[in-house]
Amino acid sequence: MDHAAHAGHGKVGWSMAAQATLHCLTGCAIGEVLGMVIGTSLGWDNAQTTALAVVRAFFFGYALTLRGVLKADVGFRAAFRVALAADTLSIAVMELIDNGVLALRPGAMDAHLTDGMFWGVLAFALFAASLITTPVNKWMIGRGKGHVAVHPYYH
Repeated sequence: MDHAAHAGHGKVGWSMAAQATLHCLTGCAIGEVLGMVIGTSLGWDNAQTTALAVVRAFFFGYALTLRGVLKADVGFRAAFRVALAADTLSIAVMELIDNGVLALRPGAMDAHLTDGMFWGVLAFALFAASLITTPVNKWMIGRGKGHVAVHPYYH
C-alpha cells in the first residue's frame, strides 16, 4: 500500500477501510458478546446489559490498539492517545448500529443465551455495524484521521 494513502494524502481503498473496520469489529465483538453474556447471565435488565456491552466494546477495541502500539516501545500515555484517536469514532459508530439493531428487533433484547435469536440477531447486528462503519473508516482515513494514527507504530 502507498504510504501517502496511509497518511491521508492519497486515494484510500476499500481494502484499507475494511482492515480498519475488521480491527474495530474484533474488539467490539469481544466486548459486546462478553457484555451481553455477562448481563444476560446475571439477569440484568436491557439497559444495564447494553451499558456493560458498550463499555466492554470500547475497552477491548482500545486494548487491541494499545497492545500493538505499546509493542513499538511507546509510553502508555502516548499509546492511549493514539488508541483514542484511532478508534473512538469507529467504535462509537459500530456500537450505535449494533445496539440499534438489537433494540429495534422485537424480542432480541429479551432473548436468553440458549435462544438462537440471541446469537442470530447479535451476529447480524455486528455484521450490519461493520458494513456501515467501513465507509466511515474510509472517509476518516482519507482525511488522515482514525486508524491511520496507528500506522507509524506498525511499520
